Amino acid sequence: QVQLVESGGGLVQAGDSLRLSCAATGRTFSTYAMGWFRQAPGKEREFVAGISWNGGNTYYADSVKGRFTISRDNAKNTVYLQMNSLKPEDTAVYYCAARRKSGSTWSVSDMEYWGKGTLVTVSS
Repeated sequence: QVQLVESGGGLVQAGDSLRLSCAATGRTFSTYAMGWFRQAPGKEREFVAGISWNGGNTYYADSVKGRFTISRDNAKNTVYLQMNSLKPEDTAVYYCAARRKSGSTWSVSDMEYWGKGTLVTVSS
């Protein structure tokens, strides 16, 4: 069992940066691949970024590649999402999620555990 709690969301202006954190409980955190997803109002939840259990592989949606960076600290049971050059279209609730399956494809249905989300609002 893994419980996830996101933090770090807020209201920023276009071009600003934010860092989201996801704190996990459970001694098996380091065995899970972790992902960030987001859901904008009226839209489906979509993949943003993913990281393998040891941080050796990272994956990004095309819409955030070059602007967002995912990382993890297994000693702190935490995964991060550094978001730079934010755009109004990045406005969404951001969710942290965990899965034991490895691989380069990421879908909502693949994830086993979810946090409750943190809201990011980017004004123009």
